[in-house]
Amino acid sequence: MADTLTLFTSIGLSEQKAKETMKNEALSSALKEAVTQAQRVHGASGVDKAMGTLLYNMASRLKDAKRLAFLADSIVQRKICTELQLAAALDFVKSHPQDPINQKEFEEACGVGVVITPEQIEDAVESVIKKHKEQLLKERYHFNMGLLMGEARSALKWADGKVIKNEVDMQVLHLLGPKTEADLEKKPKAKKEEVKSLMEQLRGEALKFHKPGENFKTEGYVVTPNTMSLLKKHLDLTGGQIRTRFPPEPNGILHIGHAKAINFNFGYAKANNGICFLRYDDTNPEKEEEKYFTAIKDMVEWLGYKPYAVTHASDNFQQLYDLAVDLIRRGHAYVCHQRGEELKGHNAPPSPWRDRPIEESLVLFERMKKGLFAEGEATLRMKMVMEDGKMDPVAYRIKYTPHHRTGDEWCIYPTYDYTHCLCDSIENITHSLCTKEFQARRSSYYWLCNALDVYCPVQWEYGRLNLTYTVVSKRKIIKLVETGVVRDWDDPRLFTLTALRRRGFPPEAINNFCARVGVTVSQTTTEPHLLESCVRDVLNDTAPRAMAVLEPLKVTITNLPEDSQSDVRVPDFPANEAKGSHMVPFTCTIFIEQSDFREVMEKGYKRLTPEQPVGLRHAGYVISVQKVIKDAQGNVVELEVNCCRSETAEKPKAFIHWVSKPLTCEVRLYERLFLHKHPEDPSEVPNGFLSDINPNSLQVISSALVDTSVKGAKVFDKFQFERVGYFSLDPDSTADKVQ
Repeated sequence: MADTLTLFTSIGLSEQKAKETMKNEALSSALKEAVTQAQRVHGASGVDKAMGTLLYNMASRLKDAKRLAFLADSIVQRKICTELQLAAALDFVKSHPQDPINQKEFEEACGVGVVITPEQIEDAVESVIKKHKEQLLKERYHFNMGLLMGEARSALKWADGKVIKNEVDMQVLHLLGPKTEADLEKKPKAKKEEVKSLMEQLRGEALKFHKPGENFKTEGYVVTPNTMSLLKKHLDLTGGQIRTRFPPEPNGILHIGHAKAINFNFGYAKANNGICFLRYDDTNPEKEEEKYFTAIKDMVEWLGYKPYAVTHASDNFQQLYDLAVDLIRRGHAYVCHQRGEELKGHNAPPSPWRDRPIEESLVLFERMKKGLFAEGEATLRMKMVMEDGKMDPVAYRIKYTPHHRTGDEWCIYPTYDYTHCLCDSIENITHSLCTKEFQARRSSYYWLCNALDVYCPVQWEYGRLNLTYTVVSKRKIIKLVETGVVRDWDDPRLFTLTALRRRGFPPEAINNFCARVGVTVSQTTTEPHLLESCVRDVLNDTAPRAMAVLEPLKVTITNLPEDSQSDVRVPDFPANEAKGSHMVPFTCTIFIEQSDFREVMEKGYKRLTPEQPVGLRHAGYVISVQKVIKDAQGNVVELEVNCCRSETAEKPKAFIHWVSKPLTCEVRLYERLFLHKHPEDPSEVPNGFLSDINPNSLQVISSALVDTSVKGAKVFDKFQFERVGYFSLDPDSTADKVQ
């Protein structure tokens, strides 16, 4: 056991991850075989973390065990070196189950031996821009930049799309210069390409919803002799105003799926000059906590919506009880003594107490209220059959748990099936908007309102929003927290709304994402990159640029005085310099990325080498290496260089970013939390979602350097680090430590 633990930690797995892996017998056996095979070739110390990660990911995702040795060998021989290649390899063996595998076809399919250098990307983008130069100069920033991206990617199949995007942006800026006012004017899009705003999708008759007071025109709506008089009274009270509600249970944190519900409920009311209530469905005192009430309201307001009123189901406990008594008197409900386990499923035996006398049920219900029964000893059930065939759903159950708001006043609590429609009726809701799974409860919704002769709203259903590579179940997120996989509900690798805020996703981007997905009746499952695209669209216009170096290499400029210092102006938005700038110091000591220097010149490499100068972005200088300083292990630790003004130097092949007199900060780089698209699907992940954790989902760089423009930033302020990506100031930051 200890030997296996040592073996797994030797390839870069944390001790916790290694122990978790060992619990999965099949995965543990496969990984052990793959690592042992690797160590026979490279020795015990020769399997680095990168190779170890590939071996782990291969072992956890491979369906056909007979291909283990073949794929492990491909990784060991360094034929498969990236996640992109591994994904292609897994697809290849899956689609070629017959022996033998054609080695040549396999290597071609997986890009074996193909190395895409930054220089190749620069050259490919340069070639594409040259091809379209005439049209680019004519249309400028109205040109379809996606065309450049597509052609560059087709030329370099194995290149990182983000790197290509950055290179396209940089070269286009170099060709066209900053955006002018004419460039900033939006080019009218062809109608078929337009994505309607959420308000446009929800306004007026776009959704074919009924008008207030015309509930009876809706298909499936049940009309009783009193319906029209109840609707008239409803219209007198509301003035024909649209009323919706967002009714979360306060027992967990909202997630990305709730963002669609919030946008739909609040958005529909807003688009049609109506009002929307935030109503907490607080009928289960065992699971409710104050932090959830607060967090839910915070997230609704963060997304830009203000509730007309904040209400609680518990506000109506007395009225709901009185209505339950009325329901018994009308002969539509009875007290039952069947146990919970007997009522589970759709084939529960009929209750022997269904036909007990009304007076008897009234007395027993009063005794339930007074606490004269034990939990589970009695329930109040409604005499109706739900659309899914379930008989007589429970309306009230006994719980001797103090309530968050009412304390010990009640020991019986109403269920969702009883509470939901009646609270909608009490608040005169016009459109009760629910996700598709509540369609099976629509008939019970109408039945209960009509059985009590109260105003009956209309229930409309829409499709849920689901994302791949994540879980949103409260129970599963709690498991991730308890096992230490994530820190809390707001861990940026999750897709709770608090987590997305912490990761730096702007609320406008989430709302735009909901608009792009659209208000559909069918269930929607989409990949995170669509959400990330909406985030980039917003941050590109709102996150000021800064320079940051994640893996610093010290550079001393020997022909500048030791005490020299000047200020360099850096535009906050290079494509639109009118939006402002900031100053950063420039001294004789600067820091660059280690990857921006190579001691040995390689063909196509355009950045700094002993033989090749490089430009410093925004500084107006070109630097040339004079001396390379190494430590005792032969690692390059410092460069001594000369600098000259850009105007007098030959134009360098590349410009790199740098920092001087920087702030030290901790940078956290996040990847997907799960390896598979559907971590909850047993056919895709047989050993459960906890076995599918990506070991590289979080990388912490404790001593990154960033320019002083981020000093004074507030929590959740966002920046774009040039040539790196988007970052947000974390709540963990202190005056002494920026994170």
